[in-house]
Amino acid sequence: MAAQCCCRKAPGAEAAPARPPPEPPPALDVASASSAQLFRLRHLQLGLELRPEARELAGCLVLELCARRPAPRALVLDAHPALRLHSAAFRRAPAAAGEPPCAFAFAAPGPGPAPPPPLPAFPEAPGAEPACCPLAFRVDPFTDYGSSLTVTLPPELQAHQPFQVILRYTSTDAPAIWWLDPELTYGSAKPFVFTQGHSVCNRSFFPCFDTPAVKCTYSAVVKVLMSATQSTYVEEEGVYRFHMEHPVPAYLVALVAGDLQPADIGPRSRVWAEPCLLPTATSKLSGAVEQWLSAAERLYGPYLWGRYDIVFLPPSFPIVAMENPCLTFIISSILESDEFLIIDVIHEVAHSWFGNAVTNATWEEMWLSEGLATYAQRRITTETYGAAFTCLETAFRLDALHRQMKVLGEDSPVSKLQVKLEPGVNPSHLMNLFTYEKGYCFVYYLSQLCGDPQRFDSFLRQAYVEKYKFTSVVAQDLLDSFLTFFPELKEQSVDCRAGLEFERWLNATGPPLAEPDLSQGSSLTRPVEALFQLWTAAPLDQAAASASTIDISKWRTFQTALFLDRLLDGSPLPQEVVTSLSKCYSSLLDSMNAEIRIRWLQIVVRNDYYPDLHRVRRFLENQMSRMYTIPLYEDLCTGALKSFALEVFYQTQGRLHPNLRRTIQQILSQGLGPGTEPSVEQGGARADSEADADAPALLLGDEAPGSAISLRDVNVSA
Repeated sequence: MAAQCCCRKAPGAEAAPARPPPEPPPALDVASASSAQLFRLRHLQLGLELRPEARELAGCLVLELCARRPAPRALVLDAHPALRLHSAAFRRAPAAAGEPPCAFAFAAPGPGPAPPPPLPAFPEAPGAEPACCPLAFRVDPFTDYGSSLTVTLPPELQAHQPFQVILRYTSTDAPAIWWLDPELTYGSAKPFVFTQGHSVCNRSFFPCFDTPAVKCTYSAVVKVLMSATQSTYVEEEGVYRFHMEHPVPAYLVALVAGDLQPADIGPRSRVWAEPCLLPTATSKLSGAVEQWLSAAERLYGPYLWGRYDIVFLPPSFPIVAMENPCLTFIISSILESDEFLIIDVIHEVAHSWFGNAVTNATWEEMWLSEGLATYAQRRITTETYGAAFTCLETAFRLDALHRQMKVLGEDSPVSKLQVKLEPGVNPSHLMNLFTYEKGYCFVYYLSQLCGDPQRFDSFLRQAYVEKYKFTSVVAQDLLDSFLTFFPELKEQSVDCRAGLEFERWLNATGPPLAEPDLSQGSSLTRPVEALFQLWTAAPLDQAAASASTIDISKWRTFQTALFLDRLLDGSPLPQEVVTSLSKCYSSLLDSMNAEIRIRWLQIVVRNDYYPDLHRVRRFLENQMSRMYTIPLYEDLCTGALKSFALEVFYQTQGRLHPNLRRTIQQILSQGLGPGTEPSVEQGGARADSEADADAPALLLGDEAPGSAISLRDVNVSA
């Protein structure tokens, strides 16, 4: 059983650095209960024991801190009801942060759940005070996605005096920790576990300052209570040690353990996957990741994280991809869709500069990470694959943005770039296409003000990434740096141009104030528009005859997906049109990748086209991923096919993750009377609030599942 953590291998001891100058307190974050503004977090150490049979994680956490002012009464951390704290202790720390990890002692496994690991062994100096003294603590409710943990501190604590707080805890049924039985993996051989912290789930993984405004280095010792396979990270049987040398926010601490095997795909990259998937993953990415990293370095400066590895996770992974530093998490389902795989990996590569190195200080400005990463992703694809491909992918995404806007309305508050996060609202509910595509359009507009993209690349490299790396920023930091770097633009008051004011970009609802010129992609988008017009405007016999001369099997995936999305937007279509479409395309589309198939099957469902329902059934029987099941079940349940959906669900629910089962159950129960909710096995899923609060926010605001934005319309790469 190979375990991976998103960090570098532990380095040797280094000389203690001089005490850094005082830094400003982090931005206030309404999604965090913590007292992060009163402390500086210098380093955290995690001692973890994974217990898959009990679906439990036992942890010992050491926080290395300094108070920003004298005698703070308490330390408040973000926590979660799934996390049970056993003890808290205090120890005065040496001046150097990030010293070699303390020795974590683990309890030997025995019958039944093992006890929590004991405290780290701290030696006591003769004549000195005890190495550790116990601290009082209490846990209070905060929101439906977390709790507050208050730890009382010694009264004599001085400002800037290093100290450690040691917490022992266990976490069971935590939103951040996904335990999979062997049958939910591709190999069906061994259990699997992974964590997903974005946006505010890691407070159920370990107590923390769960806000993007706070960054620190971390180290970890992980013991896996299952048979281990060989890994270059193993130091002894079943125990793995890691060290992250650069500061990261809490949501980027992640872990995965399972039947994973590695294969090198470049000089600083390897893929990790289940053995049955490894050849496919290797063949699709060998050499490509290094090409993308090198292109990104030419644009934005050196890659800061050492290695760029990728781990492919089972279909239960709740989003497409996550940019955990050094080890990107990607859902295995995307492997069959080459162009989507390329875009998703390049997007996560871009996050190495925008999101990981420089992070949005609050969740209200997620566009600072996602909009900039999307812009950088498209600069990388332009350098690697040409402008036409980039314009096609951009047109595809902007189409989805406008589709989402029609559903939400132009006055929706979530269409702002600076969204107001109300207390108690899960920040994940703010993640939508506006974060990505409206954010991208604003960044693109800034690049056009410079005259050419190379000048803007230089600004991002020199005055943004280099200046702010390993810190968290707000929008004003970006915009002030932009106007300072381009004084001629400041003199022209470009930030105040009528209708395009920077403030309006940030705070106006509705569509982007300006969109990019995509004419360089017309060679790819024009055939799509022409074919769509044939099927929707021309007489049917003429459309069918003309369409037969257009070979869409030679199209790029994004062309076919764009064409099907346009048809889907126009559904329901006249029945004779759907019949002709099926005769022309159904068999061909059925042989294509899942991104194509799901779009055609949604057309089938939205048009109640019964002759192709067997294809819908077969697709759902073979899919275990949220992104390929939820959209179809939502469409099935809004029309006359709910009984068909119930039948398929009853036949396939045993192969779905409990969280996904519960979400589909909610969709199926819409419109049913009391007591008629579809059943799942006893103990199959946790409470609704936990199951859905952890997933990417498709239910914007308090919308019901039936009115949610379809997964195909949301870039759920974080």
